Amino acid sequence: MKRVVLAVMAIGLLVPAGWVRAENPGNPTGGTFAANHPRRAEVNKRVKNQRKRINKDVKSGKLTAAQGQQLKANDAAIKQQEHADVKANGGSLTQGQQKQLNQEENANSKLIHDEAHPVGQ
Repeated sequence: MKRVVLAVMAIGLLVPAGWVRAENPGNPTGGTFAANHPRRAEVNKRVKNQRKRINKDVKSGKLTAAQGQQLKANDAAIKQQEHADVKANGGSLTQGQQKQLNQEENANSKLIHDEAHPVGQ
């Protein structure tokens, strides 16, 4: 599990700071930046849903605040990668980039579940 967290975090570290749009890095829907970009709706919807899951699990006590913050940081790193991909691609995501982002979201989704539902409890 720690390997997955480290892998997701490493992706965020690979993005040069100049590629990230600063006006909405925490906006789960992408704001105006995502308004007319193909393939982004799915990624944005997943980030929004995962943030809701994290908030619900923190509120219910299944996750600690620190766990919730880390899982949200993973999603933020994925969003930063999305922004970098879009900027590098003239305003859209390629199918390969969308696939990569979905794989990263899958890994974070599994982390959310595993952290909230530990084996043996």
